[in-house]
Amino acid sequence: MMLEEKIRPSCSACPIRHRAVCARCNEDELLMLEKIKSYKTFKAGDPILWRGDGLTYVGSVVDGVATLGKTMEDGRMQMVGLLFPSDFIGRPGRSQIEFDVVAVTDVTLCCFQRKPFEDLVATTPHVAQRMLEMALDELDAARDWMVLLGRKTAREKIATFVQMLVRRQHMSGEQTPLSPLALPLTREEIASYLGLTLETVSRQFGAMKKDGILTFSDRRQFKVIDFDALYLATGDDADGGPLV
Repeated sequence: MMLEEKIRPSCSACPIRHRAVCARCNEDELLMLEKIKSYKTFKAGDPILWRGDGLTYVGSVVDGVATLGKTMEDGRMQMVGLLFPSDFIGRPGRSQIEFDVVAVTDVTLCCFQRKPFEDLVATTPHVAQRMLEMALDELDAARDWMVLLGRKTAREKIATFVQMLVRRQHMSGEQTPLSPLALPLTREEIASYLGLTLETVSRQFGAMKKDGILTFSDRRQFKVIDFDALYLATGDDADGGPLV
């Protein structure tokens, strides 16, 4: 169930202030955003938006993790993305959402009324520029994910997924490199996201634990022990040279 919060932290004190759509805004522009924003909270498992819903608002994830997915006519569902703090939901200029958005943990959104936000994008270069940067980052991430789904082995997929979780959760500033990290998805959800079977996901996590790359305190909490080995397991080639 969605709840609307009466308490709205000021933009200048927001934990995603320097990473979200408002990252380039000056004080006057932040004040304009303050006038059209509201906070909404969702419990884990709650739908935030369904595909085809009218977009009355757009917004940024302040806290928590949500999934993006599409459901086909026969009921099959494919998860196509994860939303972390500072990620943006909705598209200015579009009246409907194209994906199902579901909270997988408790989620807090900073929401902006869509029409006033569209006007702000049109008249405020700092907001428009940041929207462009975020869209290009999404495009790069989508291309990387095409490589993962099309070419990577099961071990490389799991390692890349874990590396992404480490990077995104450290960006929030809540963890140090050696802190335990949250696994926001179940094994079944990870399998769906990566195009693997449940058995393969469990087997690969077990292998990485045995190899001393990861350790688990329970099924939803883990710690990276060997970052170099994790990077090698992704199969990525950072410098373009031969892998040795």
